[in-house]
Amino acid sequence: MYALVEIKGKQYKAEKGTLLRVDKIDAEEGSALEFDSVLMISGEGDVKVGAPYVDGASVKAKVEEHTKGKKIRIFRYKRRKNYARRMGHRQKYTMVRVEDILGV
Repeated sequence: MYALVEIKGKQYKAEKGTLLRVDKIDAEEGSALEFDSVLMISGEGDVKVGAPYVDGASVKAKVEEHTKGKKIRIFRYKRRKNYARRMGHRQKYTMVRVEDILGV
């Protein structure tokens, strides 16, 4: 059984026990979360598709940890103009473990 859930504008496939890497959520490690924006639920042969969300469905999850992604190097350059800039960026993520899918 799995569900497609929307978290902070992005869609994730959530199965019970899986670990999802989502954009940073302001919650403490070990706290419980509940996502109500479930787009689809599939289980034991039947599929429920929402318009846009499935009524009464939710995904319960637990915050495991907060991490940072790999550093991305950004280099801007304009030839013959003496212009070169180096920058970097590390995206912040939250690791979320799916505990249960409700509304099947």
